[in-house]
Amino acid sequence: MSTATSIAARQVYGVQRVCAAWDFPRATYYATAPLVPADSPAPIAPGKRGPKTVLDDPTLLALIRADLATSPFTGEGHRKVFARLRYLGGHRVGRNRILRLMRHHHLLSPHRTAVVPAKAHDGRIITDAPNVRWATDGAKIWTTEDGWLWCFTTLEHWNAECLGHHVCKIGDRFAAYEPVAQAVARIFGTAAPQAARGVELRHDHGSQYLTDYFQGQSRYHGFTPSFAFVGEPETNGVVERFNRTLKEQIIHGKSYRNRAELAAAVAAFVIVYNRDWRLEKLRYQSPLEARRSFLPPSFLAA
Repeated sequence: MSTATSIAARQVYGVQRVCAAWDFPRATYYATAPLVPADSPAPIAPGKRGPKTVLDDPTLLALIRADLATSPFTGEGHRKVFARLRYLGGHRVGRNRILRLMRHHHLLSPHRTAVVPAKAHDGRIITDAPNVRWATDGAKIWTTEDGWLWCFTTLEHWNAECLGHHVCKIGDRFAAYEPVAQAVARIFGTAAPQAARGVELRHDHGSQYLTDYFQGQSRYHGFTPSFAFVGEPETNGVVERFNRTLKEQIIHGKSYRNRAELAAAVAAFVIVYNRDWRLEKLRYQSPLEARRSFLPPSFLAA
């Protein structure tokens, strides 16, 4: 009825007027409206002002589908597609336009998180330079033969680069410090005392991290302890987000038999992640690209 024309006013009734007359919420009307088929062409705004774009919607949609098909990751959103098309492919397209096309054709990731009120600790946990704050944490992963295994990781807060990882059966204090020791040797080239002096080491209040061994090794390498808030993993969000990405990409929906298989999968993913995972906070660079652009050429050559 909303599309019918009024005899007296000689205008269509419209959804607003019909819903008001029937005392029917417009939100309910739009929510129950049939979905647009996935293969239908995207609607073109009538009378669009301004210059015409180089890529029309069907061409851009084909580029989006091709990018998603060739990406080594799953469940990516429109920001990652925009980054690759704009900065790697050289296509000058808008991020909101890519979002519109991906939403219309049901190409967005179905995972959505609920919006929660801001907390007192909400703020900026990333740094403006490398080797200011690192983070470490562990996650448990199930295997068919070896049962539950631990995966410990150490992340750089500045560019979210995975600096060390360790998969083991017994997740004790020694295993928890293993990726930290790997990171020290990789970044500073030595395991000497005070090698990481001035670097904060962010971790939660897990039993492995509160032991005398872990805290003693941290002091030996020169780390400054930085504890996350109790019950609020957001304060350790860099490594928590990496663990979530790790599970989404290679754990969920897959099965591993033993520690060897899981360790090989994690090692392969870390290489791909550091090289190809693009982050908005890095201006859509990967962690390794951000490190190369930040450090002087003489340091990289050495």
